[in-house]
Amino acid sequence: MALFRSLAEPTRLAIMRRLASGEARVVDLTVELRLAQSTVSSHLACLRGCGLVDYRPQGRASVYQLARPELMDLLQAAETLLAATGEAVALCPNYGVDASRDASRDAGGRS
Repeated sequence: MALFRSLAEPTRLAIMRRLASGEARVVDLTVELRLAQSTVSSHLACLRGCGLVDYRPQGRASVYQLARPELMDLLQAAETLLAATGEAVALCPNYGVDASRDASRDAGGRS
């Protein structure tokens, strides 16, 4: 489940999707995803730590690529499943959108 939690973060998922189309440097990712360099670098470090991306030096830069391209097959299967279930997942009382809001509200001490 840690895999899905790591990919649940929208920026990391966007980076993975971008790298699925080919290698990229941090500067490329910052421009294409419109994110700060520190943000991209932080998320790449997380994805490297999880073994999902790898890099190779190229001059003074590092070029990043997917370490496990088969992950994109998993994500595609998840998207297909979500399309087939319609709004059922989003409306799920345990894991859906409202459940996230309820958990945040409960953590704040309100019922």
